[in-house]
Amino acid sequence: METNKRLKAQISAKGVHISVVSDGGYDDYISLTDIAKYKSEDPAATIQNWMRSRDVIEFLGLWETLYNPDFKPLEFEGFKARAGSNAFTLSPKRWIEATAAIGMHSKSGRNGGTFAHRDIAFEFASWISAEFKLYIITDYQRLKADENSRLSLNWNMNREISEINYRIHTDAIKEHLIVPELPKQYQSFTYATEADVLNVAMFGETAKQWRDSNPGMEGNVRDHATLQQLIVLSNMESLNAEMIKQGINRDDRLVELNRVAKEQMISLSKSAGAKRLGERNNSK
Repeated sequence: METNKRLKAQISAKGVHISVVSDGGYDDYISLTDIAKYKSEDPAATIQNWMRSRDVIEFLGLWETLYNPDFKPLEFEGFKARAGSNAFTLSPKRWIEATAAIGMHSKSGRNGGTFAHRDIAFEFASWISAEFKLYIITDYQRLKADENSRLSLNWNMNREISEINYRIHTDAIKEHLIVPELPKQYQSFTYATEADVLNVAMFGETAKQWRDSNPGMEGNVRDHATLQQLIVLSNMESLNAEMIKQGINRDDRLVELNRVAKEQMISLSKSAGAKRLGERNNSK
């Protein structure tokens, strides 16, 4: 788990502030160090004490077996065999290094600590206090609801912009390329052809070519596009509409649209890279 590539958030339970490293989904990592502070002034020792139990080792091993193809089962079996004995001790760092575990992340230093996948964090919280766990889950659910609300707002805004650009595009086709006297099936062909101009410029293939090469996938090529591709595609609809109004022929429009698609995808990639760099700098 690479915390420097994710968004840091915070939840609160019974006055304890708990850091969450979130990517906007539900594969979040929650600070075990912060949770342990509810019970002890020495959170590292509390976490290690929790990890001495055979039941805990079995739980961690099962989680890794389910979600981590690189998990080392032999090392896990060694820990499990010794767990529970008076002499057995285990730290998160030793567990991670020995088994290649991904369910926990441990970092030393001023801003360090131990983070664990929410499944594991909730299990640890249960060991700390069943009541405390419920408070954590309640505020975690609030956090996810807030994130979903923001994502929904952004999605709706993008959808509105896309619908406006789509209308501009189809209006330009109707006004400048459609001959009213033609039968409707020929008019539909014109709309489909212009849609494929955008598809070829953006994805390198027509809608039919995509369906033929992806027979087992539902929907169309745009349904499987990335957010960046959809943003560029929306911009291209507006640009293509302007070029149609100017009377530029289809072949020349395709060349220009493809150039713009490449240019804008590079710009969006750089913007995403800059955002991640800022997140890394802020996390130091």
